[in-house]
Amino acid sequence: MELQDLLGAQGGDDGQSKKDSPLKSLKVDLDFYSESIKEIAVEIMAEGLSAYPIFIAHQHEVSLGELILDRKELGTEWSVHASTLEEFVERGIIKEERKAHFIKQYKKPENFMCLFVIVPEGANFVFYPYKA
Repeated sequence: MELQDLLGAQGGDDGQSKKDSPLKSLKVDLDFYSESIKEIAVEIMAEGLSAYPIFIAHQHEVSLGELILDRKELGTEWSVHASTLEEFVERGIIKEERKAHFIKQYKKPENFMCLFVIVPEGANFVFYPYKA
C-alpha cells in the first residue's frame, strides 16, 4: 500500500484563503482524550504488542490501526486509531532503514503520546505530552 492510498489526494496551495488550523481543535481533543490514550499505550506495551505505540489522529477515513476514539460517537473533531511501529514498518509508512532513526527520536511513552497526524496537506509525526 502506498502512503497516498492511506491519505487520499493531498491538497496543494491553490490560492484559497487559509482557515483556522485544524490543529487547534486537535489540541483540545487530545487534552480530552489524554487519559484514554495513555491507558491504551500502557496496555499495548504491557501486553508485549509493541514498545512503540503510535496513535493516528484524523478527521477522515483511515485504514491503519484500530479505531479507539470515534469523533462521531464522542462529539469531537478528531478520531484516533491505535497502531504500532511494527505496523507502520510492515505497511511501508516507515521504511525499514529508517526504523532505528524513528526509535532514536521516539519520546518516553509514559510521558508523551506519539501521534501520526493526518490533515489534507499530508501527515507527520508529533509527540504530545499527556495532560497532568
